[in-house]
Amino acid sequence: MTAQVTFRQADERDLDLLAGMYDGAARWMLRNGIDQWKPGGKPVSHFRARVAAGEVWLATWEGAAVGAYELWWEDEQAWGPQPPVAGYVHRLMTDRASAPSGTGRALLAHAEGRIAAGGRSVARLDCLSNNPRLRTYYEAAGYRAVGEEPGKLAADGTTYGVVLMERALTPR
Repeated sequence: MTAQVTFRQADERDLDLLAGMYDGAARWMLRNGIDQWKPGGKPVSHFRARVAAGEVWLATWEGAAVGAYELWWEDEQAWGPQPPVAGYVHRLMTDRASAPSGTGRALLAHAEGRIAAGGRSVARLDCLSNNPRLRTYYEAAGYRAVGEEPGKLAADGTTYGVVLMERALTPR
């Protein structure tokens, strides 16, 4: 990474920022031919619920938010019932216009540290089955595919396929 980002837990004051960052990432995906997130797909109400239910983290650099992620402690929709050995990373996103190089990896490392600090030994995430570029990114970060969920339910009621990925951690 070329610059050091810092982290803070998001709160109610960050809801518009998070929704805007999501929309910015979605617009970047569309411009680059990636059919994944859609602008407006995660409104303020989504982030309000996630902030209230758990952990949403912001990465900052030079005083500005440049990335974020959600950390969940269970994810039955994608992974089914599981023993409490993992943390689940969702909505890893960066502001492509202002994030320094390496921000995505820094977000992953921070999430992995939070998971290990919670006494859990596995970091898990999922990515669209039809997004090989993203899968390659996570594999380069040490994640390995361990399965597939072909019928994950979207907010609009449609289903889509995801690759289930995980990385072993040393709990603290």
